[in-house]
Amino acid sequence: MQAFYEAQANNSNSLFSYFAFLKGIEYKVRMDTDSLKAFLAVAECQSFSIAAERLHLTQPAVSKRIAALEERLNHSLFDRLGRSVQLTEAGERLRPQATFILQNIRETERSIRELSGEMVGSLKVATSHHIGLHHLPPILRIFASKYPKVNLQFEFLDSEQAHEKVINGDCELAVVTLAPELKEPLAAEIIWQDPLVFVTSPKHELAQRSQITLKDLSQARAILPDLNTFTGRLVKKCFDEASLPLRLNMATNYLETIKVMVSVGLGWSVLPATMLDSQLKEIPIAGTQLTRSLGVVTHKRRTLGNAARAFYDVLRAN
Repeated sequence: MQAFYEAQANNSNSLFSYFAFLKGIEYKVRMDTDSLKAFLAVAECQSFSIAAERLHLTQPAVSKRIAALEERLNHSLFDRLGRSVQLTEAGERLRPQATFILQNIRETERSIRELSGEMVGSLKVATSHHIGLHHLPPILRIFASKYPKVNLQFEFLDSEQAHEKVINGDCELAVVTLAPELKEPLAAEIIWQDPLVFVTSPKHELAQRSQITLKDLSQARAILPDLNTFTGRLVKKCFDEASLPLRLNMATNYLETIKVMVSVGLGWSVLPATMLDSQLKEIPIAGTQLTRSLGVVTHKRRTLGNAARAFYDVLRAN
């Protein structure tokens, strides 16, 4: 920069040249970040066309950005095998660095915007469909009324995926079912305890019995959350400890879908007690109580922005 100032010292158009110089830097940075965003989108989607849809661009525009990046690095980043797209060794090495660069740019932009203390900008939050439907609406009403200039962006994911999003820096926080054991460098705080109950249709054969055991349930068809989810593992652990099998009729991650399937008599399930209504009948199981923890997941080494801290405070207070 010093060399630039000296070279322009006697130039009558030095001020104009200086701003043109800055504009060039801005364009160069923008071009590079746009190329990195396109690269990461193609890497995740394994498709140029799907990545283009996600970025709201044309496929040729995405291809052009990737080509410019490959030319600059003098390495191919993707192997194009018919319709399949896979990262090359160079692409694999670039991926974590590109993620790191873009995350740092976002953090820098946010920290500069927040110097004024004004609550503005976007806040990206990962959450599950169930929490979004049953727990967040009153929180969102309060937050939106207090901070109207914050643009809340929700990404609805399985809780397991949301944890990974926070680890990778794709979102500042997640409001989800908490993992039984957190991965480093995650931190979590319980906001709600969510009791789970065994349920079936009022017309199901199980609902007509006066007393039911876990063994009875193990012999009947079940419609459960995917057993790889935190909630599914909780149910499976309950039956494993009793050395009982599960007779799965169907598995899905959408609790609202499970409720509909159970209500029409396709099997029994385990659902949050808050979902009980006239369509379901609770099945009390002596000596068995299941509860999951719902709360906020954050990154230990990431400082929350003004908007994220405010959202966290509203969650705690309500």
